[in-house]
Amino acid sequence: MATQYEFTGTNAKGIAASIERGVADGSLPPGSALPPVRTLAERLGVSPGTVAATYKELRGRGIVTTRGRGGTVVAEGPAVTSRRPPRVPEGLRDLAGGHPDETFLPQGLPSLRVTPGARSHRSSPRVARLEELVRAWYERDGVPAGHVTFAHSALDCVARLLSVELRPGDTVAMEDPGYHHMLDLVPALGFRSVPVAVDDEGMRPESLRAALRAGVRAVVYSPRSQNPYGGCFSPQRRDALAEVLAEASDVLVIENDHTAEIAGVPLHSLAARGTARWAQVRTVTKYLGTDLRWAALACDATTLARHDGRLLLTSGWVSHALQEAVAGLLTDAATQALVAEARETYALRRRALIRELARRGIAAHGASGLNVWVPVRDEAAVVNGLRSAGWWVAAGTRFRLAAGPGVRITTAELRVEEAVGFAADFAAALGERQDTYGG
Repeated sequence: MATQYEFTGTNAKGIAASIERGVADGSLPPGSALPPVRTLAERLGVSPGTVAATYKELRGRGIVTTRGRGGTVVAEGPAVTSRRPPRVPEGLRDLAGGHPDETFLPQGLPSLRVTPGARSHRSSPRVARLEELVRAWYERDGVPAGHVTFAHSALDCVARLLSVELRPGDTVAMEDPGYHHMLDLVPALGFRSVPVAVDDEGMRPESLRAALRAGVRAVVYSPRSQNPYGGCFSPQRRDALAEVLAEASDVLVIENDHTAEIAGVPLHSLAARGTARWAQVRTVTKYLGTDLRWAALACDATTLARHDGRLLLTSGWVSHALQEAVAGLLTDAATQALVAEARETYALRRRALIRELARRGIAAHGASGLNVWVPVRDEAAVVNGLRSAGWWVAAGTRFRLAAGPGVRITTAELRVEEAVGFAADFAAALGERQDTYGG
């Protein structure tokens, strides 16, 4: 129990703020048990009902959770903080960040055509030539492009879609393990997450069906380059998931195709299959530049109207200068050649590591994308063992809701010839063979 933390406040709002500060500054880390309602009420001189209301508010905002007889504890991914990775220790090779290899990113931007003068772009928020490119981009991959728009990033787009569609307390089906920032976003918006298990082909149909029967209002997933597991839809898996979604056609389905051009596998999209409410989000940060905070969105007409209506009331539009930069890179032959090289190289590096781990009896998952997931029993032991060998990988805890432990290895910068050495060090970190270690 967090007996050393000094709780303050004389009403529910003040007590909640006190707990939130403790969570934000690390004084109340994830898993910390809060005092029982009556205990804290006596300590602060307030009624038990006031403390109960405080805990209820914090639960609704994703900051704490209740474990039955285990009491109220700080959530594993509290909404006032995020599952940010620890700082990479000096001198270690960073394979934890999920970043692309800078070698394959454009080193400059095309010359921009900036609209002169000071005026609002609310009446024409999208640059026409970029909108045409986006429609062709989607249509190339079989995604309906009758309704498209832009946002500032995938997270920005998903947050807006969920905010206009759901109400506080509603539930969202999330991949497990899944992208840690997305896992943090849902409770931060006041929603609850329902985990959906994944495998090498993405979301598992039976797990999605269970989530839908639990009453989820939206589903968020990646059809390829699933982060951290690397799964990608096969045509069979896509069709099986579409059949499941047909049982709940009013659920909003959000598809995050965040590495569209470098996933290394074809897209088998669920967009507009089995549900009337759908959206597919695409970004370019992983292959055109991490500072290009731009996203494209294809969706149904209702979703478009709700998204753009909220955008109009906030930032209004996405910077036209940014749109011009993206359009320039998407049409630049040298940049596209670089992207094609990146796509091929990332696939070779990912497969090389999986192959070398398999030779040592270690099961790994990474059918697409920039990362490989390795199930382990003790995340900390593996992370620390690899640290001793000069490598830094990501413990899986910040990617998980109910899934078993594992570690995520970003292979984007792990050269093919380095896979042998890393796999040997990984096997040494396990300290025993995979058939007894588990996975």
